[in-house]
Amino acid sequence: MAGVSLSLEGKVALISGGSRGIGAETVRLFIQAGARVAFGYRQASAQADALMQECGGPDRCLAFRQELASPADGRALVAAAVEAFGRLDILVVNHGVWPPHDAPISSMSEAQWSNTLAINLDSVFGLVQATVAQMELQRPPEFPDEARGHIVLISSTAGQRGEANHADYAVTKGALISLTKSLSSELARRGIRVNCVAPGWVVTEMSAATLQHPELGPKVADSIPLGRAATPLEIAGPVLFLCTPYAGFISGEVLNVNGGAVLVG
Repeated sequence: MAGVSLSLEGKVALISGGSRGIGAETVRLFIQAGARVAFGYRQASAQADALMQECGGPDRCLAFRQELASPADGRALVAAAVEAFGRLDILVVNHGVWPPHDAPISSMSEAQWSNTLAINLDSVFGLVQATVAQMELQRPPEFPDEARGHIVLISSTAGQRGEANHADYAVTKGALISLTKSLSSELARRGIRVNCVAPGWVVTEMSAATLQHPELGPKVADSIPLGRAATPLEIAGPVLFLCTPYAGFISGEVLNVNGGAVLVG
């Protein structure tokens, strides 16, 4: 008996923030599932190059250095991916910034607020806008009912319950949840599935300082019913599922992948 396969054979995916953490694991998993993958990164050139070679080189996997802080930046990354691979079937919006220091709203600088919104939200508009335009060109006439594409936005528990002293970050992640619902209502009948994955604490470079802190780390673990932070692969797996035919009737969903933390916070 043949096993069940979560295949992306013949598909082209673009993953923003793909050089490290959740993004890198998503790149690897999508490659294993048969997709060709373009991914964006901002600074980690050595890690991006190593990941590209690990995943089969430029015929299968391409890294693009691209600042993502404006709608134009987002559109530029989509254009580069389409130019390289000729089409785009999947967009995973994974990039983002989380300023690690506490910033009470009474003293948060305008520069921090503006920068977080620019990276976490403004660039997403450009990514989504250009992706939808490309996908709408691609429905094959011989398969009129086939989905044109999948968009998965990576939000956070902070977008659902807020995060004290990190209002800038929480606002952007909440906006991605609202964007997921709005885009689903707009695009479902046009063959584009839009969903959201909402992680909590994940073991990445961005969270390492907190998770490894002798006092803060145990507090974080205690706040999660499963008793630990997630691995990047445990986030990448649900993202892959949402981009396969097995998720063909899922649209506008916020998939919580946070060990139950969002229910008790």
